[in-house]
Amino acid sequence: MSELKRTPLFESYAKFGGKTIDFGGWELPVQFSSIKEEHAAVREAAGLFDVSHMGEVYIEGSESLDFLQKLLTNDVSKVAINQTQYTTMCYENAGVVDDLLTYRLDEQKYLLVINAANIEKDVAWMEEQAKAFSDVVVTNVSDQFGQLAIQGPKAIEALQQLTDYQLLDVKPFHLAQNVTIAGYSTLISRTGYTGEDGFEIYGSPETIVSLWDAILTSGEVVPCGLGSRDTLRFEACLPLYGQELSKDISPLEAGINFVVKLGKEMDFNGKATLAAQKENGVPRKLIGIEMIDKGVPRHGYKVFKGDEEIGEVTTGTQLPSSKRNVGLALIKTEYAQLDEILEIEIRNRRLQVKTVATPFYKRQK
Repeated sequence: MSELKRTPLFESYAKFGGKTIDFGGWELPVQFSSIKEEHAAVREAAGLFDVSHMGEVYIEGSESLDFLQKLLTNDVSKVAINQTQYTTMCYENAGVVDDLLTYRLDEQKYLLVINAANIEKDVAWMEEQAKAFSDVVVTNVSDQFGQLAIQGPKAIEALQQLTDYQLLDVKPFHLAQNVTIAGYSTLISRTGYTGEDGFEIYGSPETIVSLWDAILTSGEVVPCGLGSRDTLRFEACLPLYGQELSKDISPLEAGINFVVKLGKEMDFNGKATLAAQKENGVPRKLIGIEMIDKGVPRHGYKVFKGDEEIGEVTTGTQLPSSKRNVGLALIKTEYAQLDEILEIEIRNRRLQVKTVATPFYKRQK
């Protein structure tokens, strides 16, 4: 068995009671207090996550924009300097290589933030795609960065105590470079993966270790693990690669149509297939489900309409806040209208569910 990777903050987990698990080859904290308490903290106050396992890749050169327009489904030409864009990277069959954030740092310099389990695959894919361009440099800089995410209605207030920079000047899906926080230089982005307001903070590994301690003593902020990160993103219906998105699931099937810009001039990977899906309708659709019978839907459970198997659950749990037993399921489109009565199979038993509206949680502005 290969040794698990660790982030720069690994030694800090125990001080806060962190319980670690194997997550995609990384030894990361699943919780510090409890998933329920950490979930509530982010919804009501502020939580801090170590997300230093995420990957970072620089794209540079005079053809960097053309390269990204070919590589990504969203329209990168709309991204101004110091702006952020969520997007997907697809294969020709419209299956997803990864979903990611694109940061425009300068006229010819971009930072892509990719999923930890996909770093090697993604970088190899980018390097292969870059061969068609004469002036594009792809550089994996994941080891040079650590990353924190502070999320929740009191997150900005807590972080503001540590910097003279006016954080509210950074609009959602924008970033600020060279921001000094607690004496350390960082890049901050007003983005997140919880459905709440807040910032993702990038810095050197040493900087992130120092900021973790500084932020956790700055106000009403609690350390949070992967467990609550998953329940929070699921409650807000934000997709997880490997579940709602994969090499076999297109962004249109996953319902994130806004990342697919078929009208942009540059032909991009998967465009023809995505155009056909949009024209003819997707064969499958991601839909919310809620238990009618007693039980909890889980990833991989099969979904049925009568005797016909029509799909499977991608994510499901009992929501910590509302106690609803809900899930997301990728099913045949003809059964994806609201209030459809379906069944899922749990331990060889068929239990009733109904299709429901998503997201399960939406932040009040």
